[in-house]
Amino acid sequence: MKAASDTLMYREAHAAAEVVATQLERNAVLVEELGRELRARKPRFIVTCARGSSDHAAAYAKYVFETRLGRITASASPSISSIYDADLRLDGALFVAISQSGKSPDLVRSAQAAKDAGAYVLALVNVEDSPLAAVADTVIPLHAGPERSVAATKSYLASLAAILQLTACWSDSAELRGVLARLPADLRHGWDNDWSALGHTLQDAQSLFVVGRGYGFGAALEAALKFKETCGLHAEAFSAAEVKHGPMALVDKGFPVLFFAQDDGTLDNTLAVANEFRSRGARVLLAAPGASGADALPLAAGLSPIATPLLAVQSFYRAASALALARGYDPDVPPHLRKVTETV
Repeated sequence: MKAASDTLMYREAHAAAEVVATQLERNAVLVEELGRELRARKPRFIVTCARGSSDHAAAYAKYVFETRLGRITASASPSISSIYDADLRLDGALFVAISQSGKSPDLVRSAQAAKDAGAYVLALVNVEDSPLAAVADTVIPLHAGPERSVAATKSYLASLAAILQLTACWSDSAELRGVLARLPADLRHGWDNDWSALGHTLQDAQSLFVVGRGYGFGAALEAALKFKETCGLHAEAFSAAEVKHGPMALVDKGFPVLFFAQDDGTLDNTLAVANEFRSRGARVLLAAPGASGADALPLAAGLSPIATPLLAVQSFYRAASALALARGYDPDVPPHLRKVTETV
């Protein structure tokens, strides 16, 4: 059996800090120019389109774009164009397609349909000569390099960093530029956080909830997918604002719940829900800046809320790689899965 540090998932997640540093530097001029163009274009709204982990990056983008750019952001199903051939009206829209490979036919067709419907198409993609990149008006390369593990890690974190850089340049925000400047160092320092409590709690679990809110909701979606994909562990993701509307009925003594939190206006509500689950006997795990205690998964205090999900997901990937091995799975080769999934 492999050691956790020998898995591709571990190594590729570990590389994320350097990937992000390289990406931010290599894309600096491109994204500054794109920011100026978007300020001139003034898109009325934003549409995202993606699948899998890339769609979880799009969930993060929704909160970033809406809070920092004031543009309503909605997710478009690729099936709308690839199956139903819907007559879209996207004049004045920015269409953001996110993909690792840029090869999935439904996503490429959706981008082309959006372009034909009047949208300005932006692709965030790791493969610069992909079919998706060829369709787009502008491409932001992720610069993650080859990713060999089936479980996407560094490309996911690179997508989040690209979303932050785009938002910083479009909004011309000195604050966000400062967040980006320290992000690679934050990721390097965060790698050594001890999340072994996650493995101890979940090694014999059958299912769990993963809860986040706001900027952290995409992290909850991503963690739930990776639990299924790499650990053979059924997980469902919920917003802290929604998990009490029905799903809480399943939570009783011993039921595990993982919370992702950041230090913003969502924090008090998320902590209150975690405490309510504790009172029901749930096995709570809490990833929050500065959190302490037996159920805490450490994150550094003082992190910018908008960047906290990148640090949390990086630590989660490391812990999930170890958990998968402890449960008898190879996180690099999940059963029945391939690296590139092409849907029509």
